[in-house]
Amino acid sequence: MRIGLTGGIGSGKSEVARLLAERGALVIDADEISRALVEPGKPALEEIIEAFGEGILTVDGVMDRAAVAELVFNDEASLARLNGIMHPRIADETARLLREAPQDTVVVYDMPLLIETGALDGWDHIIAVLAPQEERIERLARTRGMGAQEARDRMRAQVDDRARRQTADIIIDNDGTLAELEEDVDIVWTSLQFG
Repeated sequence: MRIGLTGGIGSGKSEVARLLAERGALVIDADEISRALVEPGKPALEEIIEAFGEGILTVDGVMDRAAVAELVFNDEASLARLNGIMHPRIADETARLLREAPQDTVVVYDMPLLIETGALDGWDHIIAVLAPQEERIERLARTRGMGAQEARDRMRAQVDDRARRQTADIIIDNDGTLAELEEDVDIVWTSLQFG
């Protein structure tokens, strides 16, 4: 079974992925794939340096993800250029990992931009993790040190929860405690196993 997992920044999507993994799912994380693709010496990093200059590197020669995000966040052409470098590589690596997954495994593809990139085909289910905007802002301040305005700007750059509700066939409303979220994930996991 193949599950697409999505949710906006600060929604708790990564926590849901972790809980599903604890229950036996094989989680493929698009962000982890992205980080691996830009390790020093990798072709994607070389192409990004060519596109944006050496200023995107730390003194250790590692890509400064925050610096790249700052460069592309309000520049559609730069964002499109970065996405043109990264998205095909992420898709290829994801396809490889999906092919290699054991047949009897629930595979969860954790991708924040599942809807934005149009990667909606080939999933048995799409799960969207939703949470109220103010709660997401508070989480981002607590976990990432992000200011409220930056959090709002990041949220505006993603599709809204209405679009996620329309796309997903399973919704997890993460507006309570961690214990409540675990209960919700248990219900979803049981339905995936026996539904």
